[in-house]
Amino acid sequence: MEHSELLVDWSRAQFALTALYHWLFVPLTLGLTFIVAIMETIYVKTGDPKWKTTTKYWMGLLAINFAIGLATGIIMEFEFGTNWSNYSWIVGDIFGAPLAIEGLMAFFMESTFFAVMFFGWNKVSKKMHLLSTWLVAIGSNLSALWILVANGWMQHPVGMHFNPDTARNEMENFWEVFLNPNAVSKFLHTISSGYVLASLFVIGISAWYLLKKRDTQFARRSIIVASSFGLITSIFLLTTGDESAHQVALNQPMKLAAMEGLYEGEKRAGIVAFGVLNEAKEIGDDAEEFLFSFKIPGALSFLGYHDLNAFVPGINDIVYGNKKHNIISVEEKMKQGKLAIAALSEYKTAKKNHDMPRAQKALEVFEANQKYMGYGYLNDPKDAVPDVSLSFYSFHTMVGLGTWFLVLFIISLYYSMTNEMHNKKWLLYVALFTIPMGYVAQEAGWIVAEVGRQPWAIQDLLPVGMAASNVARTSVMITFWLFAILFTGLLIAEVKIMLKQIKIGPEGH
Repeated sequence: MEHSELLVDWSRAQFALTALYHWLFVPLTLGLTFIVAIMETIYVKTGDPKWKTTTKYWMGLLAINFAIGLATGIIMEFEFGTNWSNYSWIVGDIFGAPLAIEGLMAFFMESTFFAVMFFGWNKVSKKMHLLSTWLVAIGSNLSALWILVANGWMQHPVGMHFNPDTARNEMENFWEVFLNPNAVSKFLHTISSGYVLASLFVIGISAWYLLKKRDTQFARRSIIVASSFGLITSIFLLTTGDESAHQVALNQPMKLAAMEGLYEGEKRAGIVAFGVLNEAKEIGDDAEEFLFSFKIPGALSFLGYHDLNAFVPGINDIVYGNKKHNIISVEEKMKQGKLAIAALSEYKTAKKNHDMPRAQKALEVFEANQKYMGYGYLNDPKDAVPDVSLSFYSFHTMVGLGTWFLVLFIISLYYSMTNEMHNKKWLLYVALFTIPMGYVAQEAGWIVAEVGRQPWAIQDLLPVGMAASNVARTSVMITFWLFAILFTGLLIAEVKIMLKQIKIGPEGH
């Protein structure tokens, strides 16, 4: 059932709002749990009470972030039932499974041992407390695993079949869904980005203490741990980013083209190191793609296909087709999709009337065209193109900042190991003001992932317009603003509480 564009847009805006706010809390939890576990391991190994103080301080900031982050995550899962009920009906058998596992296994483990970790310092042995801390870190990352398995399936649906009798996609192979290469690369890239953000957070806060000339020993220890952890995970982030781009090239070529503002496909395609898009550029016209740009020759072909000479299709190739490279046009896919939709309707009508020969014939037509059924709901071939500007600038913001973070970790580790960090005021200020840049990179990455696959709720299978609930637009608008106020309030509360605890410092924590 089709819905009004305004209803769909408000539903998308509400979910985007919830997701973007939720992701302000999650990555810090993913990374800070491991940093805290590393610090406590050092304490248990050395017996140095200073490391206990350091561990408890960062654990306190982790607890604040963890508690407030829960609210947005729970609301986001409920929105699948309120605003996206058609989506939940069509793919609930598949999408719901990893979310259920996340709740039953990872979240309960994380929550249970979090209580022991936070309140059990004088109630359990050192080793038991350390085990609890590591289990919280593992549990939080397992939560991310199952959620990203679900998201990875949306980006590249596998391991299922469509049941024409129920008009639902049903899971056929759980392990194919779980080991989906897109989900694996997305999980590894996402958690490693969380580790990087947490490292930036610890270095930046520690830099503030050095600038204030207080708790300097604590700050130096924290910077050594965080910069080491950040350097290792930044290198890992680059490798997982390479694999993520490869998966995008294989399964979501339109997203890759939008990420690079590539309209005309080419061999030895270059990556835009820096450029400004021509906003007047339209699909199919002869206007230049960029007002100016600097490209690294062959890099996009290598990044996407691990072959310097590979052909990378552009937006025009995907929309209008390219016979030379066996690319079917969106218009042809739309025709096949409409045949599939009509055949499915015919099949259900024939079965209802017990006309089995007619039903069988309709089923054969449906199965022959089913692959592109989702395209049958599009109204124009150009609807298959995401927002190019938002995808392009978000992607390059993420990559540029990620490169800077790697450099910062190297410099911070060097000066902290040589005991010169406290004398480099310029570096301390840079580290402090890089904290918000870490969040910008996080949000930019998710914008690339989600905006880049539009108009699809499930890649090539279900457009967003068909996934939305048939509810009153006013209800969605009201809850959008209520959530905006609530989430903003939670964010302000977290920042105020954290700033208060930071000013108190580790000794008075």
